[in-house]
Amino acid sequence: MSDPTPVFDDLREESRELDLLVAELTEKEWARATPAPRWSIAHQIAHLHWTDRAALLAMSDQEAFREYAGQALTSPESFVDDGADEGARLGPAELLTRWRDGRQALDRALREAAARHTRFPWFGPPMSAASMATGRLMETWAHGQDVADALGVVRVPTDRLRHVVRIGVRARDFAFGVRGLPAPQEEFRVEVRAPSGEWWTYGPENARQRVTGPAVDLCLLVTQRAHRADLVLTAEGADADRWLDIAQAFAGPPGAGREQRQDAPGEPPR
Repeated sequence: MSDPTPVFDDLREESRELDLLVAELTEKEWARATPAPRWSIAHQIAHLHWTDRAALLAMSDQEAFREYAGQALTSPESFVDDGADEGARLGPAELLTRWRDGRQALDRALREAAARHTRFPWFGPPMSAASMATGRLMETWAHGQDVADALGVVRVPTDRLRHVVRIGVRARDFAFGVRGLPAPQEEFRVEVRAPSGEWWTYGPENARQRVTGPAVDLCLLVTQRAHRADLVLTAEGADADRWLDIAQAFAGPPGAGREQRQDAPGEPPR
């Protein structure tokens, strides 16, 4: 990415929109359960703050981050849950303030790191500032979907989703590998319609393996915020069809995904 400024700006705007969803919630609403097992709305925001702090540590003290990451990788699921539990125990006003302060600090650090063309360690491969911002946007959007689902809010998709789509497509082989499956030998053609109506395309135009559908549906799939059966995505080819069953844009072990909706089969959650 030659100029990473757009992804930094998009991350800031995605965070701002989620902030608007939670800023006026009552203490009881902060405690409302989300689709993630055992996680309340407070847990979702606490997790985003926890990961922002980890990113800041990676950029400011690489040795300290490597020690921290080593602890996390010994038991990744409990480590993440413990971080969310810690933040969720704060009062809503304190948690909101800490999340906002952390977002602002991360925004500044990302822009400074990009200006220096710095790379820094992460839980997977080393990251550039642009890659880190893209990952943070993906997580902010995905956890924001959990909050929206808990509140019964229908979010209007934006073209900021291009960053989530890009991660999802690039993570194709990871999704196979993390399940012990061989990665497909052929490249896929992915064609998704953006919220603006534009088509975003990836891979060779003449590829035999193809995936098509709305961009928002692919984002819900690769972040495992919706079951495939509830989305309007089409696969051509056995490997492409298999990918839609296991797609995963986030690092870590295979996610459990979501159950198929029973209230309105075939209608994707929004």
